[in-house]
Formats: sequence, C-alpha cells, structure tokens
Amino acid sequence: MTTVRIPATEDEARAVQDELRARVILDEPGPPPGTGQVTGVDVAYDDERDVVVAAAVVLDAATLEVLDEATAVGRVTFPYVPGLLAFREIPTVLDALSRLTRPPGLIVCDGYGLAHPRRFGLASHLGVLTGLPTIGVAKNPFTFTYDDPATPRGSASPLLAGTEEVGRALRTRTGVKPVFVSVGHRTTLADACAHTLALTPAYRLPETTRHADALCRRALKAATAVTDPSAQGPGMPVP
Repeated sequence: MTTVRIPATEDEARAVQDELRARVILDEPGPPPGTGQVTGVDVAYDDERDVVVAAAVVLDAATLEVLDEATAVGRVTFPYVPGLLAFREIPTVLDALSRLTRPPGLIVCDGYGLAHPRRFGLASHLGVLTGLPTIGVAKNPFTFTYDDPATPRGSASPLLAGTEEVGRALRTRTGVKPVFVSVGHRTTLADACAHTLALTPAYRLPETTRHADALCRRALKAATAVTDPSAQGPGMPVP
C-alpha cells in the first residue's frame, strides 16, 4: 500500500498539495469509456469517534457488474479544513484499494479533481499517489459557476472559475440536476464526461459511486456498532 505522511499543519498540507499538483498528467486520454474495469471509492465518517471508513468497488465497465469490493477503517488524523479534505480520507482510501484482488482500472471519486480551489481535489491527489487514471464526479459545484445545461441527458456546460474551465456540469438524466465532472489524473475532460455517462444508465450518480456509498455506509455501521454488554461485557473499541 502507498504510505502517506499526514501533514502536521495546514501550511504543510498546502505545501504538499503544491508539490503533488505539479505531477498531475493532463495530456493522456486514459482508458476508453465502457472498457476494462472501473472502480468507485467513497468514505463515511463517525465524527463523534473520529472514525473514517473507505470503500472501493470494482465494476466491469461494459456490463457494470460488481467484480470486487473492499473496505478499510481508519482514524481521522487531520482536522476539517475546506480545500484540504483529501488529507482526512486518502490514507483509508488507499488502504481499501490495497485490499482489492483485481486491478482498479479507472478510479471514480465522489468529489473533485481539478474543480478545486487549489486545482488538486481528492481525485487528483489519489491519481498522483497511485499513478492510476482518475476522475471526480461531484454532487454540487463547490464554489464554481455554470450555466444550466440543456434538458436532455448528455447535455453539458463549462464549470468555471472566472473564465477558466475546471470541469463540466453534465446532465446524466433528462430534466434532473446535473453532476459536476472534473479530471483527476491521466484522462481528459471529454473522456471523463463520457465515462460518467457510461456509468449512469439509470440514475443521476454513477453506479461506481452508488455501490461504494452503500458499502462504506454498511461498513461504518458495522465498525461503530456497540457490542451488546449483556452478551460480551463492555463495548469493544472501534478498530
């Protein structure tokens, strides 16, 4: 598993982002949409116990059949700071990925890549650390602006930071609120949108995200369940 040193301060974390951002590759097309394997990753938190659970679910990109899945449980070791959330999630996400028995292929993050105030969201961070192609598909536009795409599925409009296009608002269901797609690493924005459409045959969010979200929620519930004291004495500590 790739090891990650958690920065001690916010300034140190931003310096790490600056260093790693220089390694993002934007001139590779990545795997063709609908081919090979594609993996969704997601995290869930228990803030009272400082526990984070990550899930990774591998799908066949053509059939969307689940081929493999894994979870990991960790401790939250970095404070909540907007723009630096990857440092809370990356170690546990990498742990989950390391437990897979199949190669992940393209990784789809429930979040941002270049569509990030420092142009280095979780998808970019994860891509640089693993060397894998990654994209971010987020539920909201963060701090960026966009014009509402046309109504039909597949319509898109630029996601803008001023005049800079950092991603796209993409309509995955006709008449339904768009998702917000950005490049993470080793793919293009056009292909990131094509992957997203291939992964959304029936719902607004990609099947990768839907499976990973459900799995990490189940894993968090199991990890933080209170042991029945009448059966086993005092509650067991969370892993």
